[in-house]
Amino acid sequence: MKQINIKGAIVSNDLKEVYDWFDIESTCPNDVIQHLNGNEDIEVIVNSGGGSVFAGSEIYTALKGYHGKVNVKVYSLAGSSASIITMAGDVVEISPTAQIMIHNVSMGNQGDYRAMEKGAEILKSANEGLANAYVLKTGMDKQEILSMMDKETWLNADKAVELGFADKIMFQENKQINPLSLVASINSGLLPQQAIDKYIEIKNEKKQKEEAKNKHVQFTAQLNLLKLKEIN
Repeated sequence: MKQINIKGAIVSNDLKEVYDWFDIESTCPNDVIQHLNGNEDIEVIVNSGGGSVFAGSEIYTALKGYHGKVNVKVYSLAGSSASIITMAGDVVEISPTAQIMIHNVSMGNQGDYRAMEKGAEILKSANEGLANAYVLKTGMDKQEILSMMDKETWLNADKAVELGFADKIMFQENKQINPLSLVASINSGLLPQQAIDKYIEIKNEKKQKEEAKNKHVQFTAQLNLLKLKEIN
């Protein structure tokens, strides 16, 4: 069975190289989608506090649309957008020591009262969108899910199975499978914007130095060629 890891911060494809450069564990949609060929059963290991809502949604949708069986195992934490990814499992198993956490989407915003009102509108819309994944998996009422998100709800293994967020607790073979089947993160390991900006600055400086070096090499070659012509 093919195994896919969802670990560290959930980030966009564009930012993946930044996290790799800092040697920080992360997962982007391409890390997952590249393995979704064919229709063999896959096992998805989740240990993440979440991250980008949109990256999490892309991974969720890709797994949900996969033709083979998707078995998700929560080893430690499936928080925020990582919990959304978890909901894509045909069967979700959770370690007896693990947690699933759901809460509202959050984002930074600035501007006048109109910008604040627009920001609130965006956040509410994002919350309702994410709630659909929980409803589809658990069969719970959407308003109840939204209320749980408002309160930031942590679910241990027993509660996760009871409410339908998970189907079984790992290592407990006698458990029956439940027939019901922006940034949102908690301790997700997301890099601060200053770190990302610094990476881009260093990368641009390196590129400029390489371009300057190439121009110097070209100039030297042309100069030597002119000298050779003068000699001849």
